[in-house]
Amino acid sequence: MVANAFKVIYLAKCAATIAVVMFVSSAPSWAGSTAFKQAVAEFSSQDTGLAEFYRSQRFQPFWTADDASGLARRQALIKAFAQAKLHGLPQRRFDPEVLIEVMGRAQGGRRLGEIEVALSRAYLDYAHAVQSGLLKPSSIDESMVRRVTRRDNVDLLNLILDGSPSDAFTRLPPQSPEYARLMHAKLRLEHAIARGGWGPSVEVRTLRPGDIGGNVITLRNRLIKMGYLSHRLVTAYDMRVKSAVEAFQRDHGLEQDGIAGSGTLAMLNVSPERRLEAVLVAMERERWINFEEGLGERHVWVNLTDFKARIIDDGKITFETRSVVGHKDTDRQTPEFSDVMEHMVINPSWYVPRSIVVGEYLPAMQLDPAAHDYLELTDDDGNVVERGFDFAEFTEETFPFGMRQPPGSGNALGSVKFMFPNRHNIYLHDTPQRHLFALEQRTFSHGCVRLNDPHDFAYALLALQTNNPQAYFQSILRTNEETQIDLVKDVPVHLVYRTAYVSPKGDMQFRQDIYDRDAKVWQALRAQGVVLTRADS
Repeated sequence: MVANAFKVIYLAKCAATIAVVMFVSSAPSWAGSTAFKQAVAEFSSQDTGLAEFYRSQRFQPFWTADDASGLARRQALIKAFAQAKLHGLPQRRFDPEVLIEVMGRAQGGRRLGEIEVALSRAYLDYAHAVQSGLLKPSSIDESMVRRVTRRDNVDLLNLILDGSPSDAFTRLPPQSPEYARLMHAKLRLEHAIARGGWGPSVEVRTLRPGDIGGNVITLRNRLIKMGYLSHRLVTAYDMRVKSAVEAFQRDHGLEQDGIAGSGTLAMLNVSPERRLEAVLVAMERERWINFEEGLGERHVWVNLTDFKARIIDDGKITFETRSVVGHKDTDRQTPEFSDVMEHMVINPSWYVPRSIVVGEYLPAMQLDPAAHDYLELTDDDGNVVERGFDFAEFTEETFPFGMRQPPGSGNALGSVKFMFPNRHNIYLHDTPQRHLFALEQRTFSHGCVRLNDPHDFAYALLALQTNNPQAYFQSILRTNEETQIDLVKDVPVHLVYRTAYVSPKGDMQFRQDIYDRDAKVWQALRAQGVVLTRADS
């Protein structure tokens, strides 16, 4: 029997290293028999990709083959299952002992054929989970409209067939530097939990330089365990403690004033268990954008929770600006998705979304016909309509007009907008409300992303197609005419939501769950069987 061909010894030197040693004896004589082939055909028939693969192999044994290739595939599969928890996947769902138990049930050609297909299904389940994620984002929150690419089953099986099985399994997870950094962050947090965490919470509203006493000691000890401060015995909030607090604030998107106020202490008192949950969620989110074509050599990266928009060239940040994102109200939150920026519009008009027209402006005009008179009413052909009628005769359903704000200094979109046409009507743009960028948490828009430095953002984008992007941009801006400028090369735009990520320098960053989406993702992961683990488990 196949089970007699395996003995598995797990040598767990640390949570990140699991060695699997397997010994093989003679394979079953009925592998490849008629009964085996018929069983493989029968049990794979319900999955089109699986059936296609086995037909291409003439229903020969793949996992249960009695040669070195079959052994290598079984070894790689069991090792991958044993290491599934390194990726934050459900341990019970990907249990190597279950695989070995399944193999032990072989008692004839038909039963072995059934096991052959079961191993393929187990592999495909693991491959999809580690490569594209466990969850469907839109089923968790309607604003998480990201479409996840799931690889074809035939391609995934051919990946094992065409080369080293061990190498194939290595290539399944995201190959991005961020995914590797998150895996290391996961291990560090698991070690912290195994050592008892970061100590007691700081139970006070504010601590500042010059303070002394027990609360300062608690703060000091917590900063030490978090790695922000070297071991010290002083009881005063001195300059070293202040510098450690500033470093903590930097890594948590807070104002770096060195004062442990209520916001800073709320973030500092979060337990390593909660931080580990955020990292596991971030790993799942990274699997959702594991695109075969990559993110793009040049792309725009907008992390909604970080309130930043960045241009990334060949993996390096070449431009960064503050952003304002959608309000926390459900109908105003900025969605998560990826698309392609095709052009920018200088001196744009603002065509008011229908939801705002009938939800906000129509009620105001019913009370005062002159309300929002800086906006033009337009008919279906875009012609301007005078306001000489009673707005009270219309409802949300019957109001026949659109609304448009012409270009100008007070335009809601400012002087430029950046377009990546999408069904959500989301884009990046300037804004006249400059004061909002000075705030720490910037959730004020109707869903679009406002930029603090839109002109510099435009110059960076145009630098690839003109020698003097600033002069070119400004010459068009001075015309006061609405003008579309096509990009010579489309730029992928990724609107993402990461409350946990790692800076290129290796510093772990945490942000607030502004829309409570990560809490929902974590609950969904738990429902799939994901659990927190300790470094010694």
